[in-house]
Amino acid sequence: MIEATNLTKKYGDKTAVDDLSFAVRPGIITGFLGPNGAGKSTTMRMILGLDAPTSGAVTVGGKPYREHARPLQVVGVLLEARAVHTSRSAYHHLLALAATHSIAKSRVLDVIEMVGLQDVARKRAGGFSLGMGQRLGIASALLADPEILVLDEPVNGLDPEGIRWIRDLLKSLAADGHTVFVSSHLMSEMAVTADHVIVVGRGRLMADLPMADLIAQASSSAVLVSSPEAVALAAALSAGPAAAGVTASVTGGQTLEVTGLTAAQIGDRARDLGISLHGLAPKRASLEEAFMEMTRDEVEYHATTPTGHTLRSAA
Repeated sequence: MIEATNLTKKYGDKTAVDDLSFAVRPGIITGFLGPNGAGKSTTMRMILGLDAPTSGAVTVGGKPYREHARPLQVVGVLLEARAVHTSRSAYHHLLALAATHSIAKSRVLDVIEMVGLQDVARKRAGGFSLGMGQRLGIASALLADPEILVLDEPVNGLDPEGIRWIRDLLKSLAADGHTVFVSSHLMSEMAVTADHVIVVGRGRLMADLPMADLIAQASSSAVLVSSPEAVALAAALSAGPAAAGVTASVTGGQTLEVTGLTAAQIGDRARDLGISLHGLAPKRASLEEAFMEMTRDEVEYHATTPTGHTLRSAA
């Protein structure tokens, strides 16, 4: 478990992390989200004792990271996959790490196979592609079978097979009771990986809640309807005394968006009218939409289009 209490970090007159408190619990995958400049990397560095907080405290496994006698067995870390001596092979990089904790050579070979680097294990890490380097970084994090994983952008550079592999691996580790803390800008992947999310903006906590709740809060009460008689259905739903508070807008040749009625009510009305339905579904926001809406005023860096329009980006 990771616990941060009133965590604050200042660099001169700039506050990178501002009174941040949260807990990352075992048994689930917790996503750590925020725009560039939100303080995510600084927070992760303080968790690992790489930066000292200006005030507040953070513990991993019940005490500060630096107080653990065998830290690799407590926390497996991926902050910078390229933090490898480039002239060493993947095997010898992992072997050197293993020696610090008396980890058997057999475990080194196991994690090499686990991340799919067995064919290049004896090659210089300096010649690795981005994806191969990422796999080596993940192998380093897994080497001592730690209780806690802290991973920054773990799918960066991975191909679709690799992304699915790391997703399944993290889910398996969480199911086994590990604490998994993952930061990423890839919203589509976080949406299908994380169970819980912590969102920060300009160093402050903005949300700490289950993924499903974040999506639900951002979703509207509209219902998306598919029917070969969309125009007729929209007109019928919008007419008469029962239409008070109901809006039905045709959004395509056979689709409409309805507010003011539940999916069940729309289905009953269509049945009574003898109108065929091909689909009924609540309109749900994506994680990206929820995130962008929540952090729209917290984006530190803005780009402009050639016409001068501002683009707000959290990537």
